Amino acid sequence: MDHNNILGTVLAGGKSQRFGEDKSQVKLGDKLLIDYILSEVIEEFKEILVVSNSLIDFRKSEKITVIEDIKKNLGPLGGVLTAMKWVKDNNKDYKWISTFPADTPFFKHSILQKFLQDIQPEESKLFFIKSNNTRHNIFGLWSIDLMDKLEEDLNKGERKVEVWANSIGVKTINIEFQNEDPFFNINTKEDLEKAKDRLKND
Repeated sequence: MDHNNILGTVLAGGKSQRFGEDKSQVKLGDKLLIDYILSEVIEEFKEILVVSNSLIDFRKSEKITVIEDIKKNLGPLGGVLTAMKWVKDNNKDYKWISTFPADTPFFKHSILQKFLQDIQPEESKLFFIKSNNTRHNIFGLWSIDLMDKLEEDLNKGERKVEVWANSIGVKTINIEFQNEDPFFNINTKEDLEKAKDRLKND
């Protein structure tokens, strides 16, 4: 798969309601939470788009562009549509959007590489990572060809990634892990404390 055809996209537009503040901006060790995922994916793509609805700090790079959701309160699907629209509006040549959450500090570049290597693009227009029988709906590869259908369904009220992906037809790429979960995500202050403990033990 030609990685030059893929726009890396970090979805950081959520309200972090369970956390109580913008979790992408909290410190874990010596880094902001969002910088963990950025540091693992930035070398894989020509450009990275961060979709965020607030002013955020992050590891600065000429590769990174920050934009707001085109319409608020549409959830992750709205962030995906925003990225697709950005590609079209800016006359970019990307054919795919590769999405990542902003709250998974233990995800590694090697997992992304395996995910992209195992994809046969002719088999589907949507791919998610699956690990140890859990599907990770935000770690995805989305064809730009899905844009019109996605916009139509969002306008009809669809908000759930899981439901929409199943209706479209999604193919999963299975990646097993033996030790601690690289997909551990931080939703609450308790999760942040767990991540701090794990970081100390790594």
